[in-house]
Amino acid sequence: MSDTMKAVRQHAFGGPEVLVYEDAPKPRLKAGEVLVRVHAVGLNPPDWYLRDGYKMLPPAWQPLVSFPIILGTDISGVVVAVAEGVESFFVGDEVYSMVRFPAGLAGDSKAYAEYVSAPVSDVALKPAGIDHMHAAGAPMSLLTAWQFLIALGHNEPNPLQPNQHEPVPLEGKTVLVNGAAGGVGHFAVQIAKWKGAHVIAVASGEHEAFLRDLGADEFIDYTKTPPEDVAHDIDLVVDALGGPSTGRFLRTLKRGGALFPVFPLGFSGAEDAKTLGVTVSATQVRSSGAQLRDVGRLLNDGTIRVVLDRTYPLADARKAHERAARGHIRGKIVLNVQ
Repeated sequence: MSDTMKAVRQHAFGGPEVLVYEDAPKPRLKAGEVLVRVHAVGLNPPDWYLRDGYKMLPPAWQPLVSFPIILGTDISGVVVAVAEGVESFFVGDEVYSMVRFPAGLAGDSKAYAEYVSAPVSDVALKPAGIDHMHAAGAPMSLLTAWQFLIALGHNEPNPLQPNQHEPVPLEGKTVLVNGAAGGVGHFAVQIAKWKGAHVIAVASGEHEAFLRDLGADEFIDYTKTPPEDVAHDIDLVVDALGGPSTGRFLRTLKRGGALFPVFPLGFSGAEDAKTLGVTVSATQVRSSGAQLRDVGRLLNDGTIRVVLDRTYPLADARKAHERAARGHIRGKIVLNVQ
């Protein structure tokens, strides 16, 4: 077997043009890992943040990077080798994973490649009811929605706030999801509906039929109406976009409600939230093979669906990043490695 593989690497920070499809060393297995022949790779915002040099993070948070790097965390594929002592997976198993996140923030996950080594704790059997392309679209976005809404699944300190994030009960509650058509958003809509919430989806008008099909009870076209002007007495806002503008949702919430910004950096309304009696909380998604097993059952039976915006060959990762930069993504962008 060859010691090299095809991968998408970059040798400097920059735009999509820095992504190069080329030969790279095949990963070497370490203790507690499996080697996966990758069939599909899911794209996520940390991919373009890293490609660009994490310019949106404070300098103290920017990881040290050694070039060349391989982007990506989310894979679906087939186990082709297991490290000595690994008994939970076998050669031939179809698996999916979010590999080494956030530990791999500096490019140590290496998913844009034909082969990826992954710690067994990050890996789960791929749901049999979906193909590799859809499975690769799930891990980071679905685990983000799951860890915000259902269960953290770990006891690691929260780097974003002094207290641990705590999900809130959803049954019978009114939940507004902003950025509902995107990767995290379209999963948050489905999870909230599955848990018995009344779901209000916020997106541009072209996504209304799509989101109602996923279970949204109400729809707000933000291009016509600012959601904060028409939504009131909300129990929970999941702002899948987050950032500095997330504070506008504080006035949509009832006292005792909660605002969960998926991207919390830039939020400056802590005092307003305290006055209004609103909890603002976020968490950083973490790899979890155990949670991928849990959500895998929901993916397998169709309770939760992965929607694909566009797919591209691995060699066209640059084009996939250009698509992501145009925004208004419906679901997920996935690279085909077959």
